[in-house]
Amino acid sequence: MDSGNNEIVFDLGYFRLYKDGRVHRADGLDATAPAGFDAATGVTSRDVVIDAGTGVAARLYLPTIRDPATKLPVLVFFHGGAFVIGSPGLPVFHDYANNLVASARVVAVSVRYRLAPEHLLPAAYDDAWAALNWAVSGADAWLSDHGDLGRVFVAGVSAGANIAHNVAMTAGVNGLRAAEPRACIEGVILLHPSLSGKQRMEEEEEFWLANNKRWTAIFPGAKDGPDDPRINPMAAGARSMAKLAGERLLVCTASEDPRAPRGRAYRDAVRASGWRGEVEWFESNGEGHGFFIPDPSGGEAAKLMDRVVGFVAGH
Repeated sequence: MDSGNNEIVFDLGYFRLYKDGRVHRADGLDATAPAGFDAATGVTSRDVVIDAGTGVAARLYLPTIRDPATKLPVLVFFHGGAFVIGSPGLPVFHDYANNLVASARVVAVSVRYRLAPEHLLPAAYDDAWAALNWAVSGADAWLSDHGDLGRVFVAGVSAGANIAHNVAMTAGVNGLRAAEPRACIEGVILLHPSLSGKQRMEEEEEFWLANNKRWTAIFPGAKDGPDDPRINPMAAGARSMAKLAGERLLVCTASEDPRAPRGRAYRDAVRASGWRGEVEWFESNGEGHGFFIPDPSGGEAAKLMDRVVGFVAGH
């Protein structure tokens, strides 16, 4: 094989992209936990296809119904994975969703969007927007029978938090394409959002350079590269974050996460934009990026879960 074909464009450890377009994902990243009843949490899940043409799909989650007359908030969730790995069925994301749904008592839509580089960005953003509009239309019986579409929350972790921000911006600018007139985004939850920019922030580590290199490879059509507003909402020319959908925003990060400086800057930018809603902030101490996904029940992860649950509950 030509040695040039072995040139690595970027390497995340668990994912490697070669110059010739080949990709290598670590073993286990295509694992899928089956949907169904989870005895530990009392949550039931099932998979649905949203658009057979694009392949966008979702895993729906329903907690134990205590009172059929009581409508539950709807949470539209986007998993992490640097835009290149993951799915709602990946065991760590599936288990996290079960715990979150049981704790917050929400009907959840965990979106399976297309992954790069097989599907370059903006495919994931397009899928996320389609999935959000599908969810708020009440297209599925779990959503129409048990969900309060007037209390929709958009959430995500890492790259999924980036996606959550972007669909919330689109909803704020263009409005939801919902047949259900009551549909309304109440809150946005960004868990360790993945953001960047051409200019390195003083507090950022070498992660900044790797993040920009990855972004360029998976979104070659991005406007102005790492200063595209989808990865840098604070870039010159980006839409004002005063247009963000929702009444409340929760931004979470961790003290040892190299993405934390951007998360703090994002929080400050929303506050400075004149956004009409309430901006809330939570920072986990002594923890790194996405630490809470594998085990959401202990230590700092439990504190974060309590904060998210309180946010959905309105306190």
